[in-house]
Amino acid sequence: MRRTAQCPHRWAVPVAALLCAACWPALAAEPASAKALAGNALQGKAIYEAKCSACHSVDDNRVGPKHAGVVGRKAGSVADYDYSSAVQQSRVVWTQANLLRWLTEPEQVIPGQKMGYRLGVAQERADVVQYLATLK
Repeated sequence: MRRTAQCPHRWAVPVAALLCAACWPALAAEPASAKALAGNALQGKAIYEAKCSACHSVDDNRVGPKHAGVVGRKAGSVADYDYSSAVQQSRVVWTQANLLRWLTEPEQVIPGQKMGYRLGVAQERADVVQYLATLK
């Protein structure tokens, strides 16, 4: 049989994959996502400094709002920051799951927002979110 990437055993016939007991977990699992990755705060801090600090700071508003205390905060609620009306009117609360989604594709989380950047690597997103969770 020809092998494919549909099943860990790579059976070409889909019925064979369904009959393969070892394949059931793979078939039933959600698609791989950053949500499933464990983040590393130390790695996240390094990524934040390299990729986020041009626009953001932990303690000061810059091009983007400050991030101290971001986890658990309502989107658009940092004083003295000029948010888009979309972010101000959103009902998003920055949970770790919402931050992962945001860093994947901000426009899907809050259409009309003004952040033009995303982190393309799932592990980097998980690491940065873990770091953000340490900021009080």
